[in-house]
Amino acid sequence: ECIESNDFKFSEEQWSRIDEIIDSYGNKPGGLIPMLEKIQFYLGFLPVPVQERISEKTGIPESKIYGVVSFYSFFTMTPRGRHRIQVCMGTACYVKGGKKIVEKIEEEYGIKPGESTEDKRFTFETARCFGACGLAPVVIIDDKVYGKVQAEDLDKILNEYK
Repeated sequence: ECIESNDFKFSEEQWSRIDEIIDSYGNKPGGLIPMLEKIQFYLGFLPVPVQERISEKTGIPESKIYGVVSFYSFFTMTPRGRHRIQVCMGTACYVKGGKKIVEKIEEEYGIKPGESTEDKRFTFETARCFGACGLAPVVIIDDKVYGKVQAEDLDKILNEYK
């Protein structure tokens, strides 16, 4: 049986695991961020109903939990895709074609930075600099770095990821 919360449905088993994680950290000082990381690793994201559950069980105000989740870029409140596309928009990458890569992703996949495709295949993000300017423009998919990427190479690269 699923427990419905706003737009998200979690199974009893998922809620049980979330509760186990919350209980393992309790209200320990400094425990909120590691707890959120562990729950996000398990679920893939931290929707508001989960934040409310953390607040109920720990007594930490919802506003504090929401503040932490929305402040740190590695936390997300929406489900991410199976694969994460990051396009560098640092100066070297931008000048050598990063902007064209971003435009191609926006047009062909119908997503803007911070969004995921409807089929949850990709989540698209831009970054300031990866420190690999000699390889500009750089695209990272999951943990794999692609250098000297041109917009026309993108389909071939992305087709490797299902």
